[in-house]
Amino acid sequence: MEKAEVIAMLSRSESPTPRTYSRWASLVVLCAGTLMTILDGNIVTVAMPAIQGDLGFSGPGLAWVVNAYLIPFGGLLLLVGRLGDLVGRKRMFAAGLAVFTAASVLCGVATSQGMLVAARALQGVGGAMTSAVVLGMLVALFPEPREQARAIAVFSAVGAAGGALGTFLGGALTQAINWHWIFLINLPIGVVAWVAALRILAPDKGAGLGKGADYPGAALVTSALMLTVYAIVGAGDRGLGGNLTLAAVSLALFVAFTLRQARTARPLLRLRLFRSRALSSANGVQILMIAGMYGFQYIGALYLQRVLGYSELLTGTAFLPAPIAIGALMLGLSARTIARFGPYRVLLAGLVLITAGLALLGRAPADGTYVADVLPPLLLLAAGFAAAMPAVTGLAMSGAREEDAGLASGLFNTTQVVGGSLGLAVLTTLAASRTESLISGGEQVVAATADGYRLAFTVATGIATAALALAAVLLRPGRVSSAPVVEEAPAAAEEAPAAVAGTRGAEAVRQSRANASA
Repeated sequence: MEKAEVIAMLSRSESPTPRTYSRWASLVVLCAGTLMTILDGNIVTVAMPAIQGDLGFSGPGLAWVVNAYLIPFGGLLLLVGRLGDLVGRKRMFAAGLAVFTAASVLCGVATSQGMLVAARALQGVGGAMTSAVVLGMLVALFPEPREQARAIAVFSAVGAAGGALGTFLGGALTQAINWHWIFLINLPIGVVAWVAALRILAPDKGAGLGKGADYPGAALVTSALMLTVYAIVGAGDRGLGGNLTLAAVSLALFVAFTLRQARTARPLLRLRLFRSRALSSANGVQILMIAGMYGFQYIGALYLQRVLGYSELLTGTAFLPAPIAIGALMLGLSARTIARFGPYRVLLAGLVLITAGLALLGRAPADGTYVADVLPPLLLLAAGFAAAMPAVTGLAMSGAREEDAGLASGLFNTTQVVGGSLGLAVLTTLAASRTESLISGGEQVVAATADGYRLAFTVATGIATAALALAAVLLRPGRVSSAPVVEEAPAAAEEAPAAVAGTRGAEAVRQSRANASA
């Protein structure tokens, strides 16, 4: 078939663009579902001491309240992202909301360690189902570059604000009522979001399981990702030999998965996705950026409580300027700034601010104050994240074709989890080792704890600097194109119905390329 005929077919078969109102209403639904999962990721942090005291967790055992969620969440994102492309992203999103909400109730009524850990694992499954397809749905709803930038800014603002809001709510609910309510609060949010998803989100049929149901490949990649997250989050509890063994097994599973995807007729993960420099580089930058930022959220809360002596509620309140600043900057400036200066320059500016904020935290003393030593870097980090996150999201998703958008969304969320887990494991291990070394040498506990946190923030500064360097080199305009990788005419003709869903056909591709060049 000639290319001209393919383009004509794409134009004839394109779906009508949803009305503006319904598209923005759909964005609200997607943000509500995302907010619930992100709230849960952070709301547990402040409540950990209360959970430990009530259920009798040991120190190492308490970590599994977090790990049991992260392992299935990070391990399943790629798989359910692809399944969303095949069975329909609306179905996957709504099913994920139902699973997550039910698991939250089980967490809230848990009366034993085993019940809580099992329910947290089920939450991780539901969270993966919900989160993996969100970005794919968003870019399909808003194919026009300027509107897409605005939608991504709103979505990123909700995500970032949800993280800090979770810290506040965790402290408030735990101190005012009890820790059970940090999970039970998800019930009304989840029910409303689920009903709204069924009523508002446009139905999408999906390509069908026969288009890519590679079950052996799914088993390989899910096992590899779960083992990777498990190895990262539990690295401090094992010796060097155990960590090297897990790393070798994970690598072998990834190699086996890659070889299968290259040879199978209907792969779960089309390797052509990684031919997009924008997508691959943006995900690499995100891993490093999130590693530094997630470490700040966790260690920053510990610094306020264990060094400055803040209560749970006061700790949560201290983080509130961050979501306020992030929301104001993302909603008011982010989309317009990206439209004017381009995502590359905005990303670099954001990473510079993040690096500066972490560097300031690396000087926080044991006798510090919130106004002088915490608030200024907190605002720098908020401003940097508000600039960098929408920019790197847009760059990553611009490299995927529409029928691969769910997979690209799952990949993007996977790198977030891997980056956050990696940063948390490395930074907390370094901080704890430094603190223990100083205490054994006769240092006072508070001073030694503060010194351990300073070391962690200094290392986080180095990680952010590496993200800045990587972005500057690999995402420079001219080296990357945000236009999706387009295959030859026969393949395009075979997949034409999926390629045009939610887009404006060939004209959208031309406009995307023109926007990338600009």
